[in-house]
Amino acid sequence: MANNIEKQLKEISERLEQGVKEIFTSERYTEYLNTMSKFHNYSFNNTLLITMQKPEATLVAGYQAWQKKFNRHVKRGEKGIQIIAPAPIREKQEIEKIDPVTKEPVIGDDGQPETEIVEMVIPRFRVTTVFDVSQTEGEPIAELEVSELTGSVQFYDTFMEALQNISPVPIRMMEIEGEAKGYYHQTEKYIAIQEDMSNLQTMKTGVHEVSHALLHDREVMDAEGILKDRTTKEVEALYPCFYNVDLLNYFP
Repeated sequence: MANNIEKQLKEISERLEQGVKEIFTSERYTEYLNTMSKFHNYSFNNTLLITMQKPEATLVAGYQAWQKKFNRHVKRGEKGIQIIAPAPIREKQEIEKIDPVTKEPVIGDDGQPETEIVEMVIPRFRVTTVFDVSQTEGEPIAELEVSELTGSVQFYDTFMEALQNISPVPIRMMEIEGEAKGYYHQTEKYIAIQEDMSNLQTMKTGVHEVSHALLHDREVMDAEGILKDRTTKEVEALYPCFYNVDLLNYFP
């Protein structure tokens, strides 16, 4: 009996590994990476600003960027998300000339320090507006997500209860604006899942968002000095078993 179970697990693991390899080497994955590389990787502070204003946001870009990079347009009447953007200015200043060898001021024939005009970059910031993909329309965005799943599951309630037990934050079923099926709220620490979806889609979304909560909590990553771009986070959440998060080990 034990040998039979071990054989079945081995076969499933091999099929899963092959499936992941096929996705990672597929034209669809290449297209997805090319698309994701066009999105800016926002700072910790701006990520918090985006989350506080639109927690369901998934892909964010500026008004012009949506048009020029993705051939999409912001829908009429959409309210933008305000973030802080660098706006450095260049300024010419007269400073003392420093000897590159001695690191001391260069003294002229008149006994006074010589000066030179240099161009300095002065850091400045401004408030700018960005929009989530759900606020735009136009050409489709390349995604790794599969189409929405349908169908019911016999042990759905048991599965969702176990998923809540391993989740580091509460899971809430709620109405989500836009096209997102779920999200992990970084500041208020909860997972939102679109209500009234099929059992299979709800389970899939739940596992995906719990993986984000376990792997990508912004405060934990910042404290540990970990930096990950959005592409990395999405791949890790799609395949948590490959990133030291074997969710099956948490279930009884």
